[in-house]
Amino acid sequence: MREDRIIRLKTVLARTGLSRSTIYRKIAEGTFPSQIKISSNGTGWHESDINRWIADPVRWRPRRDLDEIL
Repeated sequence: MREDRIIRLKTVLARTGLSRSTIYRKIAEGTFPSQIKISSNGTGWHESDINRWIADPVRWRPRRDLDEIL
């Protein structure tokens, strides 16, 4: 199991510089990490997924797609 901090939307917005609507559009397109459910009313993102996206947003792929390529 992955040991990773969970960050909330406010932090993701600040770190990426994207708007809320752009983040959710990119999730739907598959070009941004999906959020994970952390409670009945809350979601967040693995910080490492956001860091990977920030490092290379154009070539970013979901982790499961990377496993298939390798």
